[in-house]
Amino acid sequence: MQQETTVDHVELDETRPKWRQVYAVILERIADGTYPPNSRIPSVLALSEEFGMSTVTGQKVMRALRADGSVRTEVGMGSYVNETPATEQ
Repeated sequence: MQQETTVDHVELDETRPKWRQVYAVILERIADGTYPPNSRIPSVLALSEEFGMSTVTGQKVMRALRADGSVRTEVGMGSYVNETPATEQ
């Protein structure tokens, strides 16, 4: 039987890596304008709490978002959606 976790109206499939699922949700939020260009996205801690994952997993999500060009991180300021996110390139 497949287990699912519901977090803030997002169902996470327990059989797939959480970081990939959360990464996909963040990309979707960027694409649909929930996080518009140059807006600050939630911190690793906030994402970890929202999705019920460890901060290590949250850091992995942020690394993937930076690596694909979707977000940039400004030390001491937070992470922001790039002007032209990877989802539009």
